[in-house]
Order: sequence, then structure tokens, then C-alpha cells
Amino acid sequence: MTATNALQFPISEAPAMGQPLAVAEGVYWLRMPLPFALNHINLWLLEDSNGWTIIDTGINTDACKELWQQVFDNHLNNKPVHQLIVTHLHPDHIGLAGWICELWNLELKMSRTDYMACRLLITDTGKPAPKAAIDFYQRAGVSDEQLNSYKTKFGGYGKSIYAMPESFVRLQDGEFVTMAGHRWEIIVGRGHAPEHLCLLCPELNVFIAGDQLLPSISSNVSVWPTEPHSNPLKDWLDSCAMLQQRTPADVLVLPSHGQVFFGAHQRLQRLIDGHEKSLIKLLEACQQPQRNVDLFSQLFRRPISDDVLTLAVGETQAHLNYLVSKKKLQSSASDNGAIWYQTI
Repeated sequence: MTATNALQFPISEAPAMGQPLAVAEGVYWLRMPLPFALNHINLWLLEDSNGWTIIDTGINTDACKELWQQVFDNHLNNKPVHQLIVTHLHPDHIGLAGWICELWNLELKMSRTDYMACRLLITDTGKPAPKAAIDFYQRAGVSDEQLNSYKTKFGGYGKSIYAMPESFVRLQDGEFVTMAGHRWEIIVGRGHAPEHLCLLCPELNVFIAGDQLLPSISSNVSVWPTEPHSNPLKDWLDSCAMLQQRTPADVLVLPSHGQVFFGAHQRLQRLIDGHEKSLIKLLEACQQPQRNVDLFSQLFRRPISDDVLTLAVGETQAHLNYLVSKKKLQSSASDNGAIWYQTI
């Protein structure tokens, strides 16, 4: 067991891609590759007498499909997959949901908000970037060159997702599902995704956290052009505090990226504290008027490339909207449409 800053990692080495590894009674850790800088996702297989539950699917790539087929051929102990649950709408989690549902004749189970948002976002594929989106990034101070790059990539979300099922089963906070022979409580977190499902099993003392609680990176919390005045950072901070109340301090956390770990409450507090420090930095920087793009260096350790520009603008805007809602920042528009923020 290794420990870092009060977190403990009971499994020293992650499983090889596509090779399930037992982490608790009937619960298996499965890794799949991602074609991003964040090069993997953790998925979960849960076995009971009737068959298997899959939690999250990986992205819609041939590599992931091939690995899944190996799992189906070699690791299911002649039992069927009878349940698929997706934690939230991001492509690395939902990308192969439709494919797995087709293969095993399943009903997809997930939150209503994320299912509907996914179906809506897929319809952007093949369309030009809308004026509302272009205006959003112009207000942030994005350059014309960066805007042109954004326009060429618009609609990319749907390209990573296999055709979605036309219907689903809604899961809600406080409900229970049965997996691995035990009852698991659904706990909904917000901020990173609209209605992110987490699953807690008190009997096993295991918490499937998705992207709501990661051991070493902070999940992206962004404002998007479709809802430019939203306050996802408040949702995220509220969810972190809520999870401190609803999860045991000694629970085994199964995150979607990084290592399985103990230390949920400490990690949640560190996430809260990290955002609080970022908010203080922004207030100090905004003693003089600043645009969204002028504040990247206050929030991010590395230069922002075009590949992650929308994430950086979104996360920065989440902090700005939070401070505006607290009446700690005021905003004003310049002649070219850019929004400038100043500390009150």
C-alpha cells in the first residue's frame, strides 16, 4: 500500500488494459485506453449469480471495442451482462453505451438530465458553430485564429459516441440498485456534469465515484455556451461538501481516472480548498480589469493550447460566474464585445 498526502492506494499497480482485476467481493477494475493526454479510463464490472453489471463503457473506438470483446469472450464465467449503468454524459463514459446495449439487449440506465443532454449534443455533429457559441468565446477574449480552430472542431462530441439507445431507465438520487449481490445507493453529484451518478455500497464499503472524486486531478468544472450564466462551481463545491456527509471516511473509492484509493474526505476537502485558493487568486488579479483569457495563468499550470481552449475558458468562466454571483466581481463589455471583470 502506498500513501500520498493522507491518501492511501491499496493496489500498487493498475490492471493492464482490458484485464479485469478484483478490488472487492464481486467488483472488478477494468481499464480502457483514451486517445487524449488523459490516456485511460477506469470502468467497473460487478458479478452476481445472475450475471454482470457494467459501470461506464469507454469511448467509441475500435481499440475499446476489441478489448471489450476480449472481456466478453474470456472473463464473464459464461454469464450474461444484464445491466449497464453510465455515470454521466462525457464520451469516455458513455461512448459505447449504445453498442453494449445492442450486443446484450440491455436498457441503458443513467440520469435523465445527462441522457437528454447527450442526445441533444449529438445533434450538433455536422452543423456549423452557432452564433451563441461564437459570441460566448468572443466575450471571453478568444482570438480570431482560435475561434476559427474552434469552428472546425465544433460538433466533435457526437463523433466519439456510438448511436445512443432511443430509450433509457432513469436513475435518481436516493434510489438503490442491486449489483454484485448487494444494494448500492445512488448519490448524485453536480458541477462536472449536470446529474452525475455515484454509487455507494455500505456492506462492501465501496464508493464508485466516476469523475466526481478523483485522487490526483481535479475534474473540469465548466460553463458552456448553451448556459453562459450558469454557476457549476457552486454545484461542484456543494457536491463535495455533500459527499463528505454521505460517504464513510474509510470508504474505498473507485474513481474513473487514477488509482483506487482511501481518503475520500481528505481528498474532497483538498478539492474544495483548491478552488477557494483559485477564487482568491482571481480576486487579486482582477484588481485591474481582466478578460477570461487573461486569467488562465492564475488557474492553470501549463500553457493553454487550442486542444483544451474550450475547457480552459469554461473553467475560468465557472470561477468568474461564481464570484459575480457572490457580488465580489463586476463585469463590463468593451466595444469589441469582450467582457472585462473587476473586483468590487
